[in-house]
Amino acid sequence: MQAVISVIYYAMVIYFAIVLVHNFVRAKDIQKAILYLVVLMPFVMRVFRLK
Repeated sequence: MQAVISVIYYAMVIYFAIVLVHNFVRAKDIQKAILYLVVLMPFVMRVFRLK
C-alpha cells in the first residue's frame, strides 16, 4: 500500500513540475519566469529525493 501512495505522490509532483516548466517557458515577464523557477525548485528536489 505504501508503494502505491509513493507512486501517486511522485506522479503528482512530476505533474506539477511539468505545469510549472510549461508556465516558465511561456512567461514573457522575467520576474514571473524567476518566480516559476523558485517555485519549481522544491518539486525538482523532491523528484530527485534531495532535501
